[in-house]
Amino acid sequence: MAVTKKTLTRKIVHAGGWQVAKRAAKMLPFGGTLVAVGLVGHDIKKKGVVRGVINSGLDAIPVVGFAKNAVELVTGDFIADKHDRKNNGAK
Repeated sequence: MAVTKKTLTRKIVHAGGWQVAKRAAKMLPFGGTLVAVGLVGHDIKKKGVVRGVINSGLDAIPVVGFAKNAVELVTGDFIADKHDRKNNGAK
């Protein structure tokens, strides 16, 4: 049986696919609310307490969360992660 190694491209596609899947799941009207509530801890870890709660709160509101995530699929996050905020000041 041949063992295949994941190439860098496949790893990037796999990680990117997970991000798209999370955003798409958040865009569902009420299922998205459940996903957003389930990901509160992850958002807090990435963005900090206040920004993480605000981000998750916006995602949990059905119509607002759909619109926010639809725009974020194209433009990127509205609320920056902790490490992004630190790096922006160093430029």
